[in-house]
This record gives sequence, structure tokens and C-alpha cells, in this order.
Amino acid sequence: MTTRRLLDLQEADTAIGRLQTRRRVLEDGSELAAVRADADAADNRLGELRLRLDEIGRDQSRFEHEIDSMTQKEQAEQQRMYDGSIVNAKELEALQHEIASVHKRRSDREDELLALLELRENLEAEAVAAEQQSAALRARAEGAASAASDELAAISTDLADRTAHREAVAAEIDAEVLELYDDLRRQKKGIGAAALVDGVCQACHEQLSSVELDKLKRAEGIRRCEHCRRILVV
Repeated sequence: MTTRRLLDLQEADTAIGRLQTRRRVLEDGSELAAVRADADAADNRLGELRLRLDEIGRDQSRFEHEIDSMTQKEQAEQQRMYDGSIVNAKELEALQHEIASVHKRRSDREDELLALLELRENLEAEAVAAEQQSAALRARAEGAASAASDELAAISTDLADRTAHREAVAAEIDAEVLELYDDLRRQKKGIGAAALVDGVCQACHEQLSSVELDKLKRAEGIRRCEHCRRILVV
């Protein structure tokens, strides 16, 4: 009877082991740290975009000021050329050259401004998307932190219940059998006992030989797998 209770004990120990592993992961905080790292990366990306937009804003203001200045200069020079104040041919030629030069510089700066405005529009769209992503990831991080706290509390309760159940089951098992079971669990990755189903050990999943099966049927006391040496519950 006591050996049959070993399967209940093994089930309890397996569940306890999983809960303890999960608790260590949560207490380590690596999962939450990964989520927060994603949120921090999104925040950094948003910050970079905003800095770039600020820089573009300053460049835009400078370009617009330069274009305005060159426009005024070109208009002033054209007025001089047509108001009759210049009669010297060489001076008039120089003035025409200056007007053409200012016009060329202004046209080039306007092209640069258009390219800058297009870049700004693209970056603004990226910033909107980055802001949405940042908000979503930050909310996810906050949710993960809350969920981790709730899960830790649930694990503590579950562990207490399963540990109490484990102690009750262990009390029904012969001390010698229990000692062997605990030793095997330490040696064999947490599995000290397993059922024998259709001649197959459910721990190592090896088929026992017909000779060994016959011995197990006639054996008294503790039965063990010929392959993995765990306790078998027939």
C-alpha cells in the first residue's frame, strides 16, 4: 500500500518542483527585466526622434530666414537695376551677375528646405508610431510587474498547500522506502518513483524484459526498474 502512495508523493514533488522553479524565475526578475528593456529601448528611440525633430526645426528656421533675406536682397538689387540709378555698363553687368547669384543661392536653399520639410514629415510620422509603441510597451511592463506580483502570491499559497499534502502522503510511506525514494529523486532529476504500464517504466520509458517482469510479479518489497533503477509501482 505504501509503495502505491509513492506515485501520489511523486506527483506532489513534481508539482512542488515546478512551482519552486517558477518562483525563482519570477524572483530573479529576468522576464520582467526583458519587458522593461523593450520599453526603455522604445523610449530611447522616441527621445532620439524628438531630438532630431528639434534639430530639423532649428535648421528650418535658419533656412527660412536665409531665404527671406536673399529674397529681400534680390528684390532690392532688381529695383536698383530698373530705377535708373545705375548707368555704367560694367556696374550694371556686375549687378545682373549678383542678382543671378543670389537667385541661384535662394533656389538651392529652397530645394534644401523642401527636402528638410519632407524629412521632417517622415520623422514626425515615425515619432507618432514610436510614441504609441512606447506607451504600449510601458503599459505592458507595468502589467507584467503586477502579474508577476500576483503570480508570486498565488505560488506561495499553492506551495503551502502542496507541501502540506506532501507531508501527509509521506507520513503513510515506510521510512526505508521513503529514504530510498528521496535518494533516487536527488540522483535522477527529481524522479524517484514511476508506474509500470504495459511493461514500460514511465520514468525512463524503457520496456522491461519478460524475465524481469516475471521477477517483479513474484518479488516482495520494493520493485525497481532494471534500466533506470527507480522504484516501480506495479
